Amino acid sequence: MQKPVIFIAKLAMCASLLASLPFDPAPAQPRPDIGVAGAFLSSRVAVTHSDFEEMAASHDRLLQTDPDNPGFRELSMQGHLLAGNFERAVERAAEITASGSASNVANLLMQADAFNRSVYDVAIAAIEDGAQTGPLTDPMARAWAELGRGSMSDALAAFDVVIAEREELAPFALYFKALALAFVGDLERAETLLTGEAEGPIGLSRRGVVAHISILSQLGRMDDALQLTDAMFGAAPDQDVAELRAALREGRAIPFETITSARDGMAETYFTLAAALPVERGDWLPLIYARLALALRPDHAEAILFTGQLLERAEQYSLANAVYDRMPADNPQYLAAQLGKANALARSGDVERAIESLRALSRDRPDSVLVHSALGDQLRREEEFEQAEAAYAHALDLLESVEERHWVLLYTRAITLERLGEWERAEPEFRRVLEFVPDEPQVLNYLGYSLIDKGMKLDEALGMIERAVEAEPDSGYIVDSLGWAYYRLGRYDEAVPVMERAVELMPTDPILNDHLGDVYWAVGREREARFQWRRALSFAPHPDLDIDLVRRKIEQGKTPPDAMTDAQ
Repeated sequence: MQKPVIFIAKLAMCASLLASLPFDPAPAQPRPDIGVAGAFLSSRVAVTHSDFEEMAASHDRLLQTDPDNPGFRELSMQGHLLAGNFERAVERAAEITASGSASNVANLLMQADAFNRSVYDVAIAAIEDGAQTGPLTDPMARAWAELGRGSMSDALAAFDVVIAEREELAPFALYFKALALAFVGDLERAETLLTGEAEGPIGLSRRGVVAHISILSQLGRMDDALQLTDAMFGAAPDQDVAELRAALREGRAIPFETITSARDGMAETYFTLAAALPVERGDWLPLIYARLALALRPDHAEAILFTGQLLERAEQYSLANAVYDRMPADNPQYLAAQLGKANALARSGDVERAIESLRALSRDRPDSVLVHSALGDQLRREEEFEQAEAAYAHALDLLESVEERHWVLLYTRAITLERLGEWERAEPEFRRVLEFVPDEPQVLNYLGYSLIDKGMKLDEALGMIERAVEAEPDSGYIVDSLGWAYYRLGRYDEAVPVMERAVELMPTDPILNDHLGDVYWAVGREREARFQWRRALSFAPHPDLDIDLVRRKIEQGKTPPDAMTDAQ
């Protein structure tokens, strides 16, 4: 059996075609005779900060005084869609199309609305009338609409046009064609398409692999389904795949539920595009597609998680939490959604609620390594090291055996032990991690820096940090560790260019600026040292910066430490 690729390749040409669509219009300007300066300013701030709810509300207010402004309509529509108000966004889209304005987002919304209402003739008529939405969504909408109308032959013909004529889009169309065949019961043809043996290779996403497993099981090929599961997800998969594996081992076929209707097919199209496009700050296109997928299929677990993550990236944490809350408690992805919600709460500044939600989740899922590990991470960030260590220890106790894939859990526990001052316990844990990932720069850096800070095993520690810098030469923190190591070893002239490079990489970090000041002082560049210390104070506070000490250095200077030796 051919082994499929686990992630859909982000096809460069396809992404370029899609990303070039005008989804973010130029700022709409109010007419000068309208006194809406305040509302306009708030609307621009909302757009700049991706505050989608305020973006919708402020442009709704602007439309009350300038109802025919196309830019206000466009941004009101986009704001409502991105905030999750699909029905209101459709209303705005209908106004835009009725006015004759050109808008890809409006066309997409009207297309999605047609599928949502199962009016497939309307979707096809829009395509024939020239209401373009994109190079893939238009032909796929035609294919799924034909399927919805009951014409499988016309649906297959629509898929085949893209496969034959658009090489860069063919893998997408092949995937959707396979899903359509499975939906109508032609499992054999669907399976041959998914293997890439029939019409060309398909790079399957995680969701596509699960669909393939389901189809194999429906064909009675349990051994092949198990083999594919093991090859793709390893010995310890996520809960949803673990449940699939258990069913397969019991000889139970997995229901094919990737699509159950033409509407689901269009939702899958939108979601696949959302996941395939590169995610860049300020680019709303992936989120637009993800929102459309959820509008058509609210129970799409992967779309829920991905939409929540995109909203977190946009720093729209309340919207992210609202999306995570849509995950049903009986869904295998429920735990991932709850962990996402806790992360969003913490990033929004509501750390207390984040920790309490993780504690509640640990009581509800006492056997979950992920939950206890996440609780430990959050407690560690809040410097509740004793409680964090207990959470990590609990997580490790739940493991039957510690393997390479657990190295991050071991590493964060080692950090916690070090911060607790229990170096005798921490050092063996760091070294245990390096047995699994000997070239991991973060671990090499942390252990090397800690050893030098304690005056222990200096040659080995310096070698670790140099290996870390070689692996990540543009990491300000790791370069700082090397400069600081030279400083602690009394190699001040060598420390200067390295520490300058660290500050160049992270110019506003107070610790790095403080360190550069110490290095400058050690080589007699006292004026520059005081300048760097003042810069460090200007970027404070920082949990590891002693502000009083920095002020004393500015007033009195600093005596460099004696060069360390292993004997120290």
